[in-house]
Amino acid sequence: MKKKVAALSLAGIMALGGVFAVSSPAGATGEGPNYGGNETVQTQILHTYQEMADFLKTQDKKQKAMQLEVIGKTVKGRDIFLVKYITDENNPTVLFLTQQHGNEQLTTEGALEFIKHLGTNKTKGVLDNVNILIIPMLNADGAMGDVDFPLDDYIATGRHLTRYNAVGTDLNRDHVAKAQPETQALHDNVLNKYDIDYMIDLHHQGTQSEVNGKLVSGSILYPTNSAVDPELVDRSKKLGAVVYHAVDSKGWGHVGKYAGGSALTIARNGIAKEYGIATLLFEMRGMSDHSSESAILGQKSNGYLIKQTITTLDATVRAIADGTIETVDASFWDTLPEQTSRSGEEEDE
Repeated sequence: MKKKVAALSLAGIMALGGVFAVSSPAGATGEGPNYGGNETVQTQILHTYQEMADFLKTQDKKQKAMQLEVIGKTVKGRDIFLVKYITDENNPTVLFLTQQHGNEQLTTEGALEFIKHLGTNKTKGVLDNVNILIIPMLNADGAMGDVDFPLDDYIATGRHLTRYNAVGTDLNRDHVAKAQPETQALHDNVLNKYDIDYMIDLHHQGTQSEVNGKLVSGSILYPTNSAVDPELVDRSKKLGAVVYHAVDSKGWGHVGKYAGGSALTIARNGIAKEYGIATLLFEMRGMSDHSSESAILGQKSNGYLIKQTITTLDATVRAIADGTIETVDASFWDTLPEQTSRSGEEEDE
């Protein structure tokens, strides 16, 4: 576990609600440290499932405001954890969902660091006015490479991580059928159980997406299915505005509009339609493992991607807690360019 703490030292010295105490990491914008055979992609520096579970249990003992709940099990029998901060059931509630796709782990690393900071006085007063739900690893089997299909062509050194769950299903295409135990747990024991107002679905995309000729650090999108209530779409755009302005103000972020589909099987569409939740997709740049070199970044990028995740979560809970999310200017969506790809990348969301 000490190795993981060291790997996250950049995020660990971040002061929530203030300014990062470190200079902007190299490669946060522009070309970035692409993987091209010269840099290793090591998954040993990422939390394993068991290390994540141990971390959550330790934080649960330390933090008075935190509750840890098991909402179900994966195909291979791993517990799926929900981290809860519920001070007042009448408060607005936000859900952060990470790792529907098992090879997209840096958002999970950021979420774990954010959970640790929620137990400090840096967030004093915030938890009085907002309820926070965090699922830090929905697809634990994919994250551990414990799947019923080969991963021999994957690139990372160490354990392999894959997009799909143990039986080869993309969980972010299962929000209508809800055929997989991971998706069932999310819907039955979180979405149906708690009165959730906002959700950010955190993912990673490939490395070659750009806006205005410059590679992005990530991309965002609101629900685009025509059956979603327009008022809910507007609320989702405000959620996106909070995130965009927070990341853009740092100087190292470069965010574009994601080119996503409208199917209800996708979380940001289906969950918005079924539950009336304002949803936002955030796709961070670069995956933790893949069979395609264009999809992954070397680990020199880890710091700024974790930092971008923490910025997103912190800005969101503060805007909901103080009510500024209701008045934020979302007009940037009118001019936010839709990203394009420099090369043919696989579908990400």
